[in-house]
Amino acid sequence: MSVIAWIALVSCAAWAWLLLGHGLFWRTDQRLPRGCGEPAAWPSVAVVVPARDEAEVLPVSLSSLLRQDYPGRAGIVLVDDGSTDGTGDLARALAERCAWRHGGGLPLTVVSPGPPEPGWTGKLWAVRHGVSVARGEGDPDFLLLTDADIAHAPDSLRRLVAAATSHRLDLVSQMARLRVAGGWERLVVPAFVYFFGQLYPFRWINRDGARTSAAAGGCVLLRTSAADRAGVPGAIRGAVIDDVALARAVRRSGGRIWLGLADHVDSVRPYPRLADLWRMVARSAYAQLRHSVAVLAATVTGLSVVYLAPPLCLAAGVAGGDPVAAWAGGAAWAAMAATYVPMLRYYRQPLRGAVLLPVTAFLYLLMTLDSALRHHRGRGAAWKGRTYPAPRAAPEG
Repeated sequence: MSVIAWIALVSCAAWAWLLLGHGLFWRTDQRLPRGCGEPAAWPSVAVVVPARDEAEVLPVSLSSLLRQDYPGRAGIVLVDDGSTDGTGDLARALAERCAWRHGGGLPLTVVSPGPPEPGWTGKLWAVRHGVSVARGEGDPDFLLLTDADIAHAPDSLRRLVAAATSHRLDLVSQMARLRVAGGWERLVVPAFVYFFGQLYPFRWINRDGARTSAAAGGCVLLRTSAADRAGVPGAIRGAVIDDVALARAVRRSGGRIWLGLADHVDSVRPYPRLADLWRMVARSAYAQLRHSVAVLAATVTGLSVVYLAPPLCLAAGVAGGDPVAAWAGGAAWAAMAATYVPMLRYYRQPLRGAVLLPVTAFLYLLMTLDSALRHHRGRGAAWKGRTYPAPRAAPEG
């Protein structure tokens, strides 16, 4: 049997395991439970929004938070993290407009933390300041940590709290549905969530006592008492992948966590060019690999065998008259495409795009290599004008 045939068979075996033995990561049915019982008394919630130069998206995202239909006491703290585009002033204007048009809305406090202290990432420094301000205003029962580009349906907060109280969860996180409008977004964005689910199968995360932990930083509802037990955000102050670090810290301290896909929580941040998406992935990909050359090499090998080899083996088998390579490569490619269909359906994209997953995987491989190259050149993770030359990976848990 040829070398190509062996590679195709290895890829085929890998897909058989991924299809059935890896937490059914490809399914998209981990959603916020419907019909959760509402608490007799709604707990208080502080919504903390770190924002740095977010004037472009605030009219949609912040307005959606101001109009939350929540029966209990709730307020918003927007942390203007050194913005130069008028983010803080716009936030205040949006709150005034909401009060005038709708006769109310959640109260908004806009604060600025100043430059982050050494050892802190900018986002976590802003979150620390926002949580401190929120607790000084009334020590809420829950904290909703949400990014400035995330738009929430009017009942989003209500449903998050109902799920947390009904199921006695300490952390409830939803992965926001990312914007998919342009051609590059259609090619890259659904795969971003697909690969995240493969790395952190949601079913495994949602089991009590599981070792796998992750959250989606755009939407995290966290019990204040759980934050105290876990010592966050101070305990994860330098984490570039802060959402995963947060979930691990909460679980290590005995907390119960849940992660699923969102139906009514959406990112409104546009990524119209490949360069925009490239920066989004490359800024943290190497941190995800713990800045290890050995792990990078294993990842490149794995991506090549699992995602790139099937179509290449099929083509080589057909061209070279190698039926084993052709059939095994074709079967692996078919399994790969089949696992991608649910995510394309979730993103309301044409299902025929599933066959292009090897192309997208190749782009992610290049982004990961570029992330490692940036790190070793001293540029590390970069976001909104800040660069972290030696970012610390999220601690294991």
